[in-house]
Amino acid sequence: MSLSSTFTLDSLLATHDSPFMIIDQNQKVVAVNEAWERHSGISAQEQIGKSCCEDESQCRHRQFFQNYESYSGILVEVASWYGSSKKSVVSGYPIRDTEGKLYIGESWAEPEIPESNSFTTTMIGISPAFIKLKSKLQQIAKSNVPVLLTGETGTGKEVAAKFIHMHSNEANGEFIVVDCTLLTESLCESELFGHEKGAFTNAMSSRKGLFEMAHNGTLFLDEIGELPLSQQPKLLRALESGQFRRVGGNKILSSKVRVICATHRHLGEMVKAGTFREDLFYRLSVLTVEIPPLRERKQDLPLLAEHLLRQDGSQHVLTQLAINKLLHHSWPGNIRELKNCLQLAVSMASSRYIDKQEIHILRRRARISESDGYDNFNAQLKITNPVQQAESERDKIAKLITKFQGNRKLIAADLAISERTLYRKLNRYGIG
Repeated sequence: MSLSSTFTLDSLLATHDSPFMIIDQNQKVVAVNEAWERHSGISAQEQIGKSCCEDESQCRHRQFFQNYESYSGILVEVASWYGSSKKSVVSGYPIRDTEGKLYIGESWAEPEIPESNSFTTTMIGISPAFIKLKSKLQQIAKSNVPVLLTGETGTGKEVAAKFIHMHSNEANGEFIVVDCTLLTESLCESELFGHEKGAFTNAMSSRKGLFEMAHNGTLFLDEIGELPLSQQPKLLRALESGQFRRVGGNKILSSKVRVICATHRHLGEMVKAGTFREDLFYRLSVLTVEIPPLRERKQDLPLLAEHLLRQDGSQHVLTQLAINKLLHHSWPGNIRELKNCLQLAVSMASSRYIDKQEIHILRRRARISESDGYDNFNAQLKITNPVQQAESERDKIAKLITKFQGNRKLIAADLAISERTLYRKLNRYGIG
């Protein structure tokens, strides 16, 4: 190796804070960083030039140089000279020196152990995209300005909002979630600001609104792009002044609330189209954070999969072949699609080990951007008339009910939507 290539590889080692090693095409270790020396307890001089794996038949590095595909997975048992046998997250990818010679760059990290009874249990990841996101969320949590979370459906925007809340000055207050898709024109004002007794039919008593309930806490407005246009000025006034009146009431109330919004829509385009108020848009988007899709943080997938299984109370374990199959999918439905996939795998597994044959990826004809504002199957049908769209959507769901014998988990998985969204659609169309 020339001095120039050695310098390039050394520079690469210096950029990694976590344990990192470089392996050549002969499956020999050519360089390790200081974090790797601390991790293994063995000096770099002792490791350089040694074979990467004691068991060549199970060598992941040999397989890499056969197909040149990046890999990521949880490794439990490692070779003795590594000095560790605990569970680690191992990720490898191709790198080249200045002469064009190919190597494997392999990073190691300890799985993040979630804290029990804490919102942080679902902030799981070690990828650069995740670390960057987590750092940004921690930074903005201490400010009191509104935050707008954007990104595709299923990326975990509510989880990010909870993380901001738990690291903010309002952490001791309530975290109130508002599903804006449920706020019809007739219900919106009452839900947000409350109502007095007798304000309308069936108002048998006074009721606090969500703004009051979130006092000294955080109000999370999920899918803010679905808020009725007629109700947006009322929300804007409450955000600017912190004051509001209950429906049917004359008393001016006030509430100190941290507001976080989320949407998969392009609000800027909605402003241009006249379906979202420009002044409200600028008020809500003082700080904007885009949540990366799962395909941009595949290094996190093994940890996420394990976490989602434990979250559902499952003791099932994914084999390496199953993890490899998960890694080769692009996950257009993101973490929500992964969760549905794992739930289906658990229901089909004949033992506590989930192998690749239990991993069923629901193939779709084309990937449709979630930011289009339509469900995948509607976009595929290219239906733009709202009435026709609703009829087609209803027919599609009805057929899936028959196909899956009413199993909502499987229906939601096929549509790449959450069970909560499916439940809303079932109620909307009067089917079940």
